[in-house]
Amino acid sequence: MTPPSLQNAIDKAGSPIRLLWRPNAEPWTPEVVEPEYTGWRQEQAAWHEGVALLNLSHHMYDLWIEGPDATRVLADHGVNNFEKFAVGQAKQYVPVTRHGHIVTDGILLRQAENTYLLSGIPAAQHWVQYHAEKGGYDVGFVTDPSSAFRPGGGDPKLFRYQIQGPLAAELVARAFGGPLPQTRFFHSTPVTLDGRAFRALRHGMAAQAGFEFLGPWEHASYVHDVFLKAGEPLGLRQVGALAYTTPSVESGWIPSPVPAVYTDPELLEYRRYLPLFGIEGKRPLNGSYFSEDIEDYYLYPYELGYGKMIHFGHDFVGRDALLKAKDAPLRSKVTLVLNPDDVRSVIGGGEDPGFVLTYARHRVEGARGLVGMTMQSASIDPVGTVLAQTLIDPDHTAPGTEVTVVWGEHPGHGTDPEADLGFPRIRATVQPSPFNEHARTLYRHNR
Repeated sequence: MTPPSLQNAIDKAGSPIRLLWRPNAEPWTPEVVEPEYTGWRQEQAAWHEGVALLNLSHHMYDLWIEGPDATRVLADHGVNNFEKFAVGQAKQYVPVTRHGHIVTDGILLRQAENTYLLSGIPAAQHWVQYHAEKGGYDVGFVTDPSSAFRPGGGDPKLFRYQIQGPLAAELVARAFGGPLPQTRFFHSTPVTLDGRAFRALRHGMAAQAGFEFLGPWEHASYVHDVFLKAGEPLGLRQVGALAYTTPSVESGWIPSPVPAVYTDPELLEYRRYLPLFGIEGKRPLNGSYFSEDIEDYYLYPYELGYGKMIHFGHDFVGRDALLKAKDAPLRSKVTLVLNPDDVRSVIGGGEDPGFVLTYARHRVEGARGLVGMTMQSASIDPVGTVLAQTLIDPDHTAPGTEVTVVWGEHPGHGTDPEADLGFPRIRATVQPSPFNEHARTLYRHNR
């Protein structure tokens, strides 16, 4: 029996929104990894003040793309510059539809001249593989789903560990017997531990410099133990699944934008190709911002801060649409700092709300009404409140602008999107994104 496709599910539900809208949806957190090791507050503090170890091995979907046309298919369907893409370098890969809306992003690592590894949630991988197969590109694929979706269970092909925080360089030097070679941000270098070869990708999160280590799973346990031992004198903390989901709120990365694939008649075949039980059919929408039209959730890469990644020096799907949108008055990405007293009152019922994490799209209102929507909100203990990555209208982007966040769950179809449902308001102040000044300026500078 053929499994249901995304298009089957849309037809059955009646619309993409009726398929995806799910009030009070539980936020996603990585499975397999422990929720907390020493407490989410202490684990957040570790990458701000000390050193943290994160295990990313189990929730990433990996797609290897190899063959003479590997670069061509990626360039034809992504906005990035492939003229300046060295072996060992990584980029945030950004594919868009013919209308210029983002499919989603992923991390693309060039492993060899004609070999790439695309990692992240699988929407970008689906897009590339479908168009490669449909377009007859001379390229092959190897997939490794995340541990939650790997058929038959089993281990991942790769381990993926991050060492982050002010003491990251010291821990790495202790583990490897000396500092690693100077490596530019988002570039990698080969390393070995007692004859075990893997790669170190220069990376950072929440304003702190660090490394992401990738290698064959057979070395995972050994490498992990070495890092733990080297980190003991430095107060190393392992980061659990709860805290791991929060640094993106400080670093300004918005995870999982809605893939803009649900409505274009020319993508009907693509929607029939996509399985229902994938990110496009199962990642829910919820919050106080509601629209019956899924296209109201579509985004241009400019709105996510990806304008500098767009390279118009080559032809790619969506190029003309992005040229037209380049100077349009689009929303911008900002950080909202939620009033801590309101957070305690509205979310915590007068008490400390503890850990807060939501990917809900909450309405953001100014004096004239709706001015934006939140994309991800999370407790950031070192800041002392909840931060929200938010898309907001151009006239509300100035730091210090005061707005309110409507905190609640719209019931969905059958209720007016603009209805006043009596949801409480949380006062908030606009600040830049990324929130941390170092993340905005220095640690991405040396690319």
